Amino acid sequence: MDKMIETGKGEVTITNDGATILKRMSVIHPTAKMLVELSKAQDIEAGDGTTTVVVIAGALLDGAEKLLNKGIHATTISESFQRASLEAEKILESVASPVDLENDEQLAKIATTSLNSKVFAREFNRLLFHRHVPFAIDSVADKILFFILSLSYLCRFM
Repeated sequence: MDKMIETGKGEVTITNDGATILKRMSVIHPTAKMLVELSKAQDIEAGDGTTTVVVIAGALLDGAEKLLNKGIHATTISESFQRASLEAEKILESVASPVDLENDEQLAKIATTSLNSKVFAREFNRLLFHRHVPFAIDSVADKILFFILSLSYLCRFM
């Protein structure tokens, strides 16, 4: 869903991109600034998933706050997040299935599923799209792995 953002100067931006929304916000709180920087880093590295990393980080911070309010020490919370991150990596590895990067049909199905929520997927000529998918996936395969690893890495420092 698109959002309309108006600055104090009357400049208007209409977008549904989390990174754009966060860049346009003026934040003062240190934790909010950290989330904006996290979103920017995600956008630079992967070009997508900015809202996802902010939502996940926000949920982790919310959980940490509740635990702190119960008197649990910050070090204990941080160590628990690190252990949970390692466990999440194991679970992801156990449920992952290999993708044949030479199988153009399989790559097209994966990409179509990933883009179904995007306006791009609904508007773009699917025949043309399917021809370009294998090349596109080849160019971003490492970034997809980076996204998964960056979420895991983030959890280790919370």
